[in-house]
Amino acid sequence: MNRRIEKLTRTVRDVISESIQNHLSDPRIKGLVSVTRVELAPDLSLAKIYLSVVGVDQVQEQLTFKAITNATGFMRTYLSKKLTTRICPALNFYLDDSIKKSFEVCQIFDRLAEERLDATSQDNAEDTEDEK
Repeated sequence: MNRRIEKLTRTVRDVISESIQNHLSDPRIKGLVSVTRVELAPDLSLAKIYLSVVGVDQVQEQLTFKAITNATGFMRTYLSKKLTTRICPALNFYLDDSIKKSFEVCQIFDRLAEERLDATSQDNAEDTEDEK
């Protein structure tokens, strides 16, 4: 990817993220919404925007995603004012559950570490009793 596309990709990510956080007042938007990734077409005609919604259940996640996709026109207009290009890409949103999966993996590791620590402390307690 060339530097121009990379710079525009970062700009799109930052502007869309800022737009969601500060300019959308839809009451359906709950939890922490993050723009995890943006893929910009080489001709700048399309931007694939991957969102992660954390801190809500699956139903609320879907409502939040629907509220954001309903505001696509507003966000595209807002983005066009921030870009210095003649073309403003069409915005396609996708849910990205990679942050949730990473969090779940971390929880599993934490649970395994606690179990291992408990097993080690039980073994140490048994060794101490055997020495008496």
